[in-house]
Amino acid sequence: MKVVIKIGTSTLTHEAGLLNIRRFETLCKVISDLKNSGHEVILVTSGSIGMGVGKLSMSKRPEDIPTKQAVAAIGQCELMYVYDRQFSKYNHTIAQILITNSVVNDDEALNNFRNTINRLLELNALPIINENDTVSTAELGIGDNDSLAAIVATSIGANLLILLSDIDGLYDCNPKTNPDAVLIKDVYEIDEDILQMGAGKGSELGTGGMKTKLLAAKKVMDAGIDMVIANGSNPTVLYDIVEDKDVGTRFYGKA
Repeated sequence: MKVVIKIGTSTLTHEAGLLNIRRFETLCKVISDLKNSGHEVILVTSGSIGMGVGKLSMSKRPEDIPTKQAVAAIGQCELMYVYDRQFSKYNHTIAQILITNSVVNDDEALNNFRNTINRLLELNALPIINENDTVSTAELGIGDNDSLAAIVATSIGANLLILLSDIDGLYDCNPKTNPDAVLIKDVYEIDEDILQMGAGKGSELGTGGMKTKLLAAKKVMDAGIDMVIANGSNPTVLYDIVEDKDVGTRFYGKA
């Protein structure tokens, strides 16, 4: 199975932006084990700005674009360093790919990107993809890694897209403000009612939210790809997801 796994900033780091070491180590161990079992895994990672915030001991995520880009440049180095160090323990080689909206909107560049991913998988490497935040702006960038993950999944013909976040899945209302919120287990179509459930923003260090995840779901469902939103606080949940067990919210691709 060809699986794209998107890791949100809230899964990788503590609230202050510093790496959540125990969770990160478990995540890399589980992904390595999935690869060892024969799955082809592509990782879409957030966290460059979050890691940079922690590295610089900043009190909050910067708001102006030049500082965001500078912090991303610092954080991206740290992020790939810890990925490389951790995956090397399990004899897996990683490959960094940073893309921008210009790649997505250019057929030749997108084809080159697809060919690179497929060749890396043939070499048994683990592609780790992020948006190039050091050169992207809100106007020029893809905008969030949920959208990026959907683009990656559809462009390489993945079987499954998994979004790990700080929430168990899609609820009928915000579970952080309403204790009676009900988790929706299965979604077969993204309509206006479903989109209305995605109101609200993500974590302080991240850029996404439920709405971006639902838009990502629509993109991959239209391409016939399943998607799962699940809580990344315990990365071993990945085992259950690839085994098609009842975890989080599953969005079913159209046949």
